[in-house]
Amino acid sequence: MSSTFTTTTIKTTTTSSIRKRRTKVLLGHLYEYVALTYNFVCALILSRKRITKKIPKLNTDMQYYKGKTLILDLDETLVHSVRLGSESSFKEVSPSVIRKKVEVQCDKQSLLYEVYKRPHVDFFLKTISQWYKVVIYTASMAEYADPVIDWLDQDNNVISQRFFRQSCVLRNGNFLKDLTLAEEDLCKVCLVDNSPIAFDMYKENGIALPTWISNPNDESLLDLLPFLDALRFTADVRSVLRLQHKLT
Repeated sequence: MSSTFTTTTIKTTTTSSIRKRRTKVLLGHLYEYVALTYNFVCALILSRKRITKKIPKLNTDMQYYKGKTLILDLDETLVHSVRLGSESSFKEVSPSVIRKKVEVQCDKQSLLYEVYKRPHVDFFLKTISQWYKVVIYTASMAEYADPVIDWLDQDNNVISQRFFRQSCVLRNGNFLKDLTLAEEDLCKVCLVDNSPIAFDMYKENGIALPTWISNPNDESLLDLLPFLDALRFTADVRSVLRLQHKLT
């Protein structure tokens, strides 16, 4: 009875702590969110004046809402994976980090990976799928990435498209991502990636995210939500991301 009471108390305390941390993050970004939204709305008003009268008003309004495409990198952005049996697989990862074993068939060999979810990734994906068309674009091979994406989107209602290594542009040994495969209009697309090299072809469309390996207290995805919420209302995402790059 005492053990059950203790376990329940720990769970309640942990849940309360998570709620407090999320509230702190949202409050901490409230000022930035309001400021961004104000600037975006001003830009929206100015841009509407330049729109031709031939475009129906309904379409004009909608293009600022869910007409944007958000491309997400996979490894070290949404998840981290290690091949079982490799040296890195022996490093301890907090039990609180959600994980899954994924079997990959490659060159007639069966490889087993342990895949870890970045903290808050499920909440993040569910939220942004209400704002954007969500695309996964990874430099990993499809044989590995497909089952990982299936795990992230088990109900098949979040991820609209998937692009793998064969869709990348190889340049100087680096895999660059051609954003126009997902959205030809660069005003409406941005890429979230832990490796800035990935968006070298379209630097003004890139949003850099800290690399994640195993930190169970990471809140980078939560921190990004207020910014993405405001960004969807801009006429051209590059006008905002260009300013962000100058400030960082």
